[in-house]
Amino acid sequence: MSRFSDCLQARKFCVLLEYLPAAKNAAPARASFAGCPAFMTLADRVQADDDPAPLAAAAAYPEAADQVLHYSGKGRDIADFEKFLGQAKARGLRSLLLLSGDKLKQHNDGRLHPELRSRYLESVNMVMAARHDPDFNIGVAFNPFKYAEAERDAQYFKLQKKLKAGADYMITQLGFDLDALKQAQDFLAQGHYQQPILACVMPLTLARAQFMHRQKVAGIVLTPHLLQLLEREQQADAAQAERNAYLRAALQILICRHWGFAGAHVSACHKASEQRKLEAALLELQALSLAECEQRWHALWQLRTGQELQPEVAIFARRAPVSQVLKYKNLHAMHELFFSSRVAKGIGGLIFNAPLWNKPQAEEALLKTEFISKHGALGCESCGQCRIGETLYICPETCPKGLANGPCGGSSLDRCEFGDRECIHSVKARLAKSVDQTEILKAELIPTVAIETRHTSSWKNWFKAPQL
Repeated sequence: MSRFSDCLQARKFCVLLEYLPAAKNAAPARASFAGCPAFMTLADRVQADDDPAPLAAAAAYPEAADQVLHYSGKGRDIADFEKFLGQAKARGLRSLLLLSGDKLKQHNDGRLHPELRSRYLESVNMVMAARHDPDFNIGVAFNPFKYAEAERDAQYFKLQKKLKAGADYMITQLGFDLDALKQAQDFLAQGHYQQPILACVMPLTLARAQFMHRQKVAGIVLTPHLLQLLEREQQADAAQAERNAYLRAALQILICRHWGFAGAHVSACHKASEQRKLEAALLELQALSLAECEQRWHALWQLRTGQELQPEVAIFARRAPVSQVLKYKNLHAMHELFFSSRVAKGIGGLIFNAPLWNKPQAEEALLKTEFISKHGALGCESCGQCRIGETLYICPETCPKGLANGPCGGSSLDRCEFGDRECIHSVKARLAKSVDQTEILKAELIPTVAIETRHTSSWKNWFKAPQL
């Protein structure tokens, strides 16, 4: 195992310092940070789709005894990931952070050429693949900063899948709402999960906040109160504004440490000078009690109600419409009758194992028939591995990223990161509560679809596959 995994198992608070492979003038690797064990974590395709791979960048830091490699699933297939696992193991790198990834900057929606649609390998599937090797220390991301009921439920449902699949630890999305962080920790405690959790923290300057707000960085909540406060500070005293950014980050780290978090993942501290400023703030404040840290935190953010760092929510909870519930019940009955029953499996096996379906013309006709019958009702895109039985008959192909196991972290108040639709995983979570099927969204680990399976008939594949 790795020094990092040993640190997590011993519940010794640690600091992960994020490095960008494409960044210039990056700080040297650190073994400790403000008295805590420190580890280098190498981000994957944050600045551009073609950023250098973390695995290649790791070679530039031979002094780093242990490195945490990010792996983003955007634009990648399971075969790509399995190749990465082999390369990482050969290099002796065991610590991973597996991410589905945010929107590709060169995302192809496949409208003109469906076969060229950008695909995203899900973190759940990566965890399942990596777990075959017990030597890997597997981390996953989790976004607790969700403020609509269905959106929040969907995040926690997927987190449970990641932990069931074999994740060893989790790191939260970047966020500044301490209530959301505490809720995440309470959830893990109530569920008796033993995996440690780390908080993502950033020294938030006005420039960084404005950039993320302008670029609409997925999954990051920046409220008007936050932005206005940073702007006032910058106008009043630029030097003090910068100092406040590092003090706030240090306080968030210390509060999480007092709460029992396993560590902090520090973002946007890529330069040695930036790391020194954060370390100095931590050393300055580290003797404070939890109550004193919280008091300083509230004062620096000018919090009165404690909700100023949360977005305004018009509607927290909604019920699934009756039409959707009826659609689910009808489709479920049809699926059971024509696909899942013993009679259906027997008849289907006889039909689709016939030599006729091996002829190209017959295969093409079958695929067209299936597409016509399912596309209008479900949004089918001929993935060849129909998963609607596990996704409450809401086709995962209607997610722009094609995620079947649950949402990414990029939605905002139920809206998809792509901005043109409601997140289908919020729709699923809302429906699951209405039809008492939440367990399937927590426990069913849905395999990834191999490239060679796409654009083949899922009917034929279903009945030819062994039915356990």
